[in-house]
Amino acid sequence: HPRVRRQRQMCIRDSYQSIAGIDFMKTLQDYIDKLNSLNFKEMYNNDFFWTWDKTDDELEAVFTVADALRFMRENNISTKVFESGLGISIFRDNSTRTRFSFASACNLLGLEVQDLDEKKSQIAHGETVRETANMVSFMADVIGIRDDMYIGKGHAYQKEFMEAVTEGNKDGILEQRPTLVNLQCDVDHPTQCMADMLHIIHEFGGVENLKGKKIAMTWAYSPSYGKPLSVPQGVIGLMTRFGMDVVLAHPEGYDVMPEVEEIAKKNAEKNGGSFTKTNDMAEAFKDADIVYPKSWAPFAAMEKRTDLYAEGDFDGIDKLEKELLAQNAQHKDWACTEELMKTTKDGKALYLHCLPADITGVSCETGEVDASVFDRYRIPLYKEASFKPYIIAAMIMLSKFENHFVIRTVRFQVSLDAGGYFFAQEVFEFAIAASRASWYQLTIFESDFTNPTSKTIVGLRQNPIFST
Repeated sequence: HPRVRRQRQMCIRDSYQSIAGIDFMKTLQDYIDKLNSLNFKEMYNNDFFWTWDKTDDELEAVFTVADALRFMRENNISTKVFESGLGISIFRDNSTRTRFSFASACNLLGLEVQDLDEKKSQIAHGETVRETANMVSFMADVIGIRDDMYIGKGHAYQKEFMEAVTEGNKDGILEQRPTLVNLQCDVDHPTQCMADMLHIIHEFGGVENLKGKKIAMTWAYSPSYGKPLSVPQGVIGLMTRFGMDVVLAHPEGYDVMPEVEEIAKKNAEKNGGSFTKTNDMAEAFKDADIVYPKSWAPFAAMEKRTDLYAEGDFDGIDKLEKELLAQNAQHKDWACTEELMKTTKDGKALYLHCLPADITGVSCETGEVDASVFDRYRIPLYKEASFKPYIIAAMIMLSKFENHFVIRTVRFQVSLDAGGYFFAQEVFEFAIAASRASWYQLTIFESDFTNPTSKTIVGLRQNPIFST
């Protein structure tokens, strides 16, 4: 019946527009406008080693693209910008969140992932870094490397690897130079700290609300001894750029790299915040808006461990491990307890952790955090981790596409059938199928529903992508 048909057509139209109509496109346009106000052209064809290598605009561009990609995925809009290509992951240390976040980010953009397992490669037979780098980079668009175990070695390996692919590209071996995303080195963990920061931005309602907020980056007890310094270093190197009052707390002897402390001091002076140190966990927690209690090994001990491994002194390594475990055991009171949390701002500080945490009575007898505290913040912690795939995807996009962020529209005219009638549902099925098979998204449905002989226009709007 024509009246029933018209009602069904109008219902389809109105329900679609309420989901992905004008407000939907306005949101995407807001992201585009924000990006167009930023200068991030130096990120194109460049690597992401440390956050302090990047300008304020470049960091903001990463946050903006990450939010845009998440918004698109949540609204079932394809974000694939690669027709083919590889994302190569190299993990020289164990990983769960970062490994799967890198794979998720590559998949989100349309890249296949290949993981280099060094034990299954020819590296054991003397293959050089130069050779490995070139051999794994055929058709690669991005390389993700984690190398955080040894002070002075991780960042150096990443640099050597990327110098090799740069040379390979210049020599005509590689048709393009893949870019690097640092998935954690001995100095910084940028994907983790940027995910932490984006979580904070969302929790506090925007960057503009962070000035003057106190964040306590504190050491906490762990029954293991060799945890990298890159997370606390990454936190103080990044959070001091947002006008926050950053406190680094640890027992005597658990210092981080002095070079990173200097970066934190300069950032605080430039951005109107502060950077202070204390050997008192309670002092750091007092009136804090954000707390980040996590274990790490002393910088001096990590340097010594690197030297011992280089010398092949395994007896010395065993001795050092026992010394460090005994040293840790003297500070079991450095734990995020319910009592300490009550001393934070209104007793409701945001609790952060890169995970996995050493949870007292759960994953260990005595650890970094009380089980009750962790359980109360479990959902926010998992949300914190969920930003990492989008942060990595944003880093990849900004390194592979120049700063042209546009929306394009194409219109298709649908002809009437011989009888002069059509079903709106059939038009929508066609348009939706076309949008799923391409980079276009159904956005417009125009029709005079009172006139059965009117023609219908269906619009497919191109997904917002970086385009040259």
